[in-house]
Amino acid sequence: MDNINNTNNNLPDQFDDEQSLYDSVKIVSPGRLVLRRFFRSRLSIVGLAMLIFLFLFSFIGPLFSPYGEIELCPVAREVRMITQGQFTGADGKIYKYYDVSTSIVHDKAPPSSEHPLGTDVDKMDVLTRLMYGGRISLRISFTVIFLETLIGVLLGGIAGFFGKWVDTLIMRIVDVFYCLPGMPILLISSQIIKSISFIAAEDRIYWLMGILTLFGWAGTARLVRGQILSLREQEFMTAAEATGIKSSAKIFKHLLPNVMPQLIVSMTLGLGSIILYESTLSYLGLGVQYPLAAWGTMISSADPAKGTEVLNYYPNLWVAPGILIVAAVLGFNFVGDGLRDAFDPKMKR
Repeated sequence: MDNINNTNNNLPDQFDDEQSLYDSVKIVSPGRLVLRRFFRSRLSIVGLAMLIFLFLFSFIGPLFSPYGEIELCPVAREVRMITQGQFTGADGKIYKYYDVSTSIVHDKAPPSSEHPLGTDVDKMDVLTRLMYGGRISLRISFTVIFLETLIGVLLGGIAGFFGKWVDTLIMRIVDVFYCLPGMPILLISSQIIKSISFIAAEDRIYWLMGILTLFGWAGTARLVRGQILSLREQEFMTAAEATGIKSSAKIFKHLLPNVMPQLIVSMTLGLGSIILYESTLSYLGLGVQYPLAAWGTMISSADPAKGTEVLNYYPNLWVAPGILIVAAVLGFNFVGDGLRDAFDPKMKR
């Protein structure tokens, strides 16, 4: 009896210890846990810092620039010009001569306090054009990735949920788009748009968005379809079906929220690829057209087919946009890798 009484006397102390232990445990929400894993990665932080800088540079920077996007900034400067010639002397020998002269030019000014990166071949401030070019490149990327995701989620969700002939039909369409070579199709389509006279040069950017969207949604559709095929067999979907809710509610309230982590990672990684596509097309003269600026268009000034003068003597015109393109692609990839690891439940806490 004494032992029983002692045990009963110790029960309140035991409950107090368990209660204090419960109070000392901090419950972390899934979202906070994802953020904690994300910010533990140094590359994720570096990528996020790069993207924040690019957004501030592109969307806030022009507010502090004294020049407009297409404002001419001619800077008169003297350039020494050396011409070479030859003539045949009275003795029959060929003699060479050099004529040194000066000429006044107003373009391709070197970096200065007024123009930190100089001016380009069109007499426009390079730094200001970089800011506005970043706006266009980032806007194209986010618009295209949003439209791709929207189409992919819609078709992939329908295919994965209903299955049968609906799944077969949509997946065969996806296979067709997967078989098409992306870059050659984009080049051909852009050239066709360029040849259409009623499409203004400043409107080609919207057609470019449509082309990139048309050939980029298939990967998202396949990803969503595979995830939904796996999720619809889970216990929570069985419980949802027992309640008798509509099919649309099952898709948008139960299935798609569970696919969002994979979609976010896919979207982040896809942004870098779209920037590369846009820069390539702009470099080839098939994307954003003058007088609008894009990073790819600015690099095209160093095209050897147009002469090697800019490539050899004016690195300020093409090095800066190249660095920004690399920074944007790396930043999106670093953030995408960090999100992928953060959403993975198998990662260490």
